[in-house]
Amino acid sequence: MGRAGVRGVVFFAALVSALVLPAQAAGRGRERLWLEAKNRTLHQQRATLSEVARRAMPAVVSITTRQETAETAVSGEEPQKGIGSGFIIHPDGYILTSAHVVEGATEVSISVLHPRGGVEEYPARVVGQDDRTDCALLKIEAPRRLPVLKLASATHVRSADWIVVIGNPFGLTHSVTVGVVSYMGRTDVTPNGRDGDFDYIQMDASINPGNSGGPVLDLHGDVVAVANAVNVAGQGIGFAIPIDIAKTVIPQLQAHGRVRRGWMGISVQDFSPEVADAYNLPRGRGVVVTDIAEGGPGERAGLQAGDVIVGLDSRRVSRAHTLRWQVAARGVGRPVRLKVHRLGRPMKVTVKLEEMPAEEAPAPTLAASTPQRQPTRGQTVLEDLLSPVPRTKAFRGPPPAPEGDEDADGSEDGAPMP
Repeated sequence: MGRAGVRGVVFFAALVSALVLPAQAAGRGRERLWLEAKNRTLHQQRATLSEVARRAMPAVVSITTRQETAETAVSGEEPQKGIGSGFIIHPDGYILTSAHVVEGATEVSISVLHPRGGVEEYPARVVGQDDRTDCALLKIEAPRRLPVLKLASATHVRSADWIVVIGNPFGLTHSVTVGVVSYMGRTDVTPNGRDGDFDYIQMDASINPGNSGGPVLDLHGDVVAVANAVNVAGQGIGFAIPIDIAKTVIPQLQAHGRVRRGWMGISVQDFSPEVADAYNLPRGRGVVVTDIAEGGPGERAGLQAGDVIVGLDSRRVSRAHTLRWQVAARGVGRPVRLKVHRLGRPMKVTVKLEEMPAEEAPAPTLAASTPQRQPTRGQTVLEDLLSPVPRTKAFRGPPPAPEGDEDADGSEDGAPMP
């Protein structure tokens, strides 16, 4: 090293000493204006993330679909193909994914990593799917018991928690991305304008077309959510469905192929100053009954417009979205006990839940605890920006940049998903 280089090193070292030593001395001489942190290595945390991905990889699958329509059969065109993600939840070959990954598919095949290396492919059967929670249960017949991922709960997840996402973006199988949870409980977003029981976890881990249906893992390696949607106008803004929602619908998908939701026959809104003024109610908490279906379970139980529901069984009720989901998850034929305030007077009402009549179910095939109004532009900030992460076409290079209201895969709203 030349003299100039040596002088540069000496100068840098001297500069560091000039900055650090006076600060240390000042700290000893009088009370610091800051709290001194310990210099701790992140080696163990990095090793944990790597271990989570390594252990989970064998249970993550690639999903390939073919969608043959009457038009393609007549024209002789190649059927649409798509790629999505999923993960094995039972060693007998049950796989959880997003419903929109297999929506309209005439053939579904699964690629599984073999323990000795390589990939095995199996045809899959769609056991059941539910549009409103965007969950689908698939089944393959394998000659061996398969590795599985354990399903945890999103109730212990907090903002800034580390998460690991594994999937097949653009057909790039078993890609791993890492990030943190940036928000819990997003209900003001509607992918492609679809209503549903989503209650999203927002995260900054990168997800792309083909990631849908893949697992979102905590640092224990357990599934806390299912990758589902992405904000196509932003970067690092992804959304996942809490695994608790999937765990609620999986038994019904296995038993019935669909979800039979509980229905009270009422419409509810969050308590707000505007709602309180409209119904001449004192300001308070709970959700307000705004409409009653004639002849429905709620009317027969004695509920009235303007009633404020503050409790369901032993749970407090503070959000309309939460009440709808809790009622829907109870199923058909079960009674629920409501704590109600009517003109300030507390009372209890028992409602026996029924299945929503098909003609009253919100489009496309949705059934909820209440008939829901279409959201206005002011009610959802990301309605035009949020798109389900669809099964994507075979990878042919980077996707084109989205324009206007295009989805993440480049198709316009209302166009078929590839």
